[in-house]
Amino acid sequence: MSQVEDGHKTVPSGTALRDRSRLPWWLSTVVVLGALLTATGGVIALVHPAMLVSPRDEINGAVRIYAGYLAARNLVLAIMLLTALTLGARRVLSNLMILTAFIQLLDACMDFSEGRWAIVPGVFVFGVIFFIGAARLCGYPFWRREAWI
Repeated sequence: MSQVEDGHKTVPSGTALRDRSRLPWWLSTVVVLGALLTATGGVIALVHPAMLVSPRDEINGAVRIYAGYLAARNLVLAIMLLTALTLGARRVLSNLMILTAFIQLLDACMDFSEGRWAIVPGVFVFGVIFFIGAARLCGYPFWRREAWI
């Protein structure tokens, strides 16, 4: 295993993207698309929450309050993903991608349990791709201790 100089420490080559290297195009694309999808969900929740539920469901004050919370969280997550990508903050970006991936997997579970079969595969794949991207950024999958230190 060859070593690559990275400042004062040596890092095994091939374990993670170096701080000075550019992100692969697919990783940047995934982050941008993920941020856009997340932001779109937030805007829909804010502007027209009826799009998030079935046509027979009533949109009342409680639904609007929870839609506002969803919008706030989605918009902040999208902004932070794009900011970390723009600044090249790889560790932050990796952690945000892991958070986004877990959110997507839980969303897929909720969609599955509520019978929204058509969107389950897309949401699930989106989460898995974010896990892969995060592992590529830090060199380890999230369940390994080395990914967090």
